[in-house]
Amino acid sequence: MTAPSRRPPRLLALGGGGFTEPAARALDDFALSLTERERPRACLIPTATGDASAYVAAFYRTFAGRAQCSHVSLFSREPGELRDLVLGQDLLYVGGGNTANLLALWRLHGLDAIVREAWEGGAVLVGVSAGACALFEAGVSASFGPVAPLGGGLGLIAGAFCPHWSARRPVLLEMVAGGVPCGYGADEAAALLFEGRELTEAVAAGDGAGAYRVDPGPVEVALEVRPLTAPEASGPAGA
Repeated sequence: MTAPSRRPPRLLALGGGGFTEPAARALDDFALSLTERERPRACLIPTATGDASAYVAAFYRTFAGRAQCSHVSLFSREPGELRDLVLGQDLLYVGGGNTANLLALWRLHGLDAIVREAWEGGAVLVGVSAGACALFEAGVSASFGPVAPLGGGLGLIAGAFCPHWSARRPVLLEMVAGGVPCGYGADEAAALLFEGRELTEAVAAGDGAGAYRVDPGPVEVALEVRPLTAPEASGPAGA
């Protein structure tokens, strides 16, 4: 008897925006749909913002009516098992902010290995801006002030990620010219979907936002982007 096939892990990398931007609501809906559950368990990991309370509150306002929401705090750890909380989720949302701080704290608390385990086990992993950079081998980051290359990512996806494409594009081109095997970029309100470690689709909340791949040369290719149509809002879309 042949065992049923298991779908590969899914990772959605947003170039910016996310649930804090009402105009990007369609990306939130798309992320939830990837779980293939009617009311998925969705967990925010807001480490990159220093667990900013306003950011956490915006997540709950945006997703509470459509998902079972929770969040992970590394700055005020509550009693309980971090691994059990993370592995019990259908969707993990890694927020934006400071990539370098995120990576340092995740490794200190062992969250890097737990997130990898959850993703490999079937949880949909969503990263926005800095949160997306952390999931690749490298990223284009402003963690130390000026926009610059930042290595040391989790390496779930090979190469480098560049959020906020129009402002940071030259840095990614330099990284690929300097030896990074490949790079990906996305505008605000655009996202790249990876199944396993392969790029399968680029999507955007409406028309106009672009997504890109950069190969050695460097050779820059604009990807075909599928516009998403957001359903009518059922409540506040965040702050």
